[in-house]
Amino acid sequence: MTMKELESYISQLGLSLLDWFTSPQFYVQCGMIILSITIAYLIAIALKNYIPILRNEPKEGSLYLIRKTIHDTDDLLFPLFTVFTLAITVELSTLVIHQSGLLRVVQGLAVIVLLYTFISHFIKKQIIKSIIKWIGIPIAILQVFGWLDDVSTFLDTIDMQIGNIEVSLFDLARVLVFGSLLFWLGRISNNIGQQIIRSQEDLELGTREVFAKLFEVSLFVVIFILLLQVMGINLTALAVFGGALGVGLGFGLQAIASNFISGIIILLDRSITVGDYIELEDGRTGIIRELKMRSTTLETFDGKDIMVPNEQFITTNFVNWTHKNKKQRYSIEFQVAYKTDLHKLFDVLREVVASHPKVLSGPDLPLEERPDAEIAGFGDSGVDILIEFWMEGIDDGPNRVGADLLLMIWDALKENNMEIPFPQREVKILNPEK
Repeated sequence: MTMKELESYISQLGLSLLDWFTSPQFYVQCGMIILSITIAYLIAIALKNYIPILRNEPKEGSLYLIRKTIHDTDDLLFPLFTVFTLAITVELSTLVIHQSGLLRVVQGLAVIVLLYTFISHFIKKQIIKSIIKWIGIPIAILQVFGWLDDVSTFLDTIDMQIGNIEVSLFDLARVLVFGSLLFWLGRISNNIGQQIIRSQEDLELGTREVFAKLFEVSLFVVIFILLLQVMGINLTALAVFGGALGVGLGFGLQAIASNFISGIIILLDRSITVGDYIELEDGRTGIIRELKMRSTTLETFDGKDIMVPNEQFITTNFVNWTHKNKKQRYSIEFQVAYKTDLHKLFDVLREVVASHPKVLSGPDLPLEERPDAEIAGFGDSGVDILIEFWMEGIDDGPNRVGADLLLMIWDALKENNMEIPFPQREVKILNPEK
């Protein structure tokens, strides 16, 4: 192209643009754009003002995560309805003035704004943000302008051969985009679904955990099948895969399968639940903080987590301190001197123990659950005293009742001039004259 031809082309292009900018069709589209944005804004404002969950910040409570997610969508209303109203005006403009180019451009910009708003509010993972920013937004723009089919056809022509499998660039992009979207939606759906299930107070805690875990497994199975469909893999191939998986479970995955099945059994028979205080066969103790399909997490009072394979609760012995009854009986042993008035001592000890706010006491309790003091035996240096008391919960962590009672007993003994003896020995010298 010569310089004169280029100048002529630019001149004609400028005249065409000038004619278009001064044409009635241009002003009609501008009016439609303003009208569409105004309608979208009014609808968004109306919904925010008249729907309580959108108007007021949700407070902590039942289904808080779901209510908070719905509330956070208020910033999406305006761009969402803008895209919707512009889509309607595009069709109207095409029917009335047979032009919609400017409307389509504005609609594409509205789609970009909608996606960016969605990314900033609901997606925290940086890799997902990058995928949507550099792949999702361009795809949306191509779809708006009607170029997506042409680009898809072009990408499908760029392929590579991996063994007997032919993979195109379009296939890779499709798996990347839809795979990321599926797993992100799966994670969000899993969190919301489990919260809904666990908030059902009519169901027992163990039953809620069973349904929550089954929901999680079912959801990811569905996502896996959908991903196979996106990848173009025939589901009949799963029969071969299932056979191979069965062999793998019989050899390398035996422990994982055993723990998984044990987790199902534990959740169904409700032998342990979240909040139970467990003592394992090896002496380790902790409160169950989380029940998973593979393992159970015990949280100790010194801040450590013990990961216990579920199979251990099926095949070994353990003590569940608080599963059926939160009340526990504890004892304290010490000695007093033989010269002590035991009748007075027992009255003092019962009064001291009963005065602790966390010790169960009172005439309304059965006799065996009231604080008691008795003789446990006669030692070399003094009388062995046994104190028994009941309390709600475990005598550890925030409930250091035993340590409090020891100090209170010490003060009571000092106040009443009663002694705790130390070891004494008598030495007799035989035949001193030798």
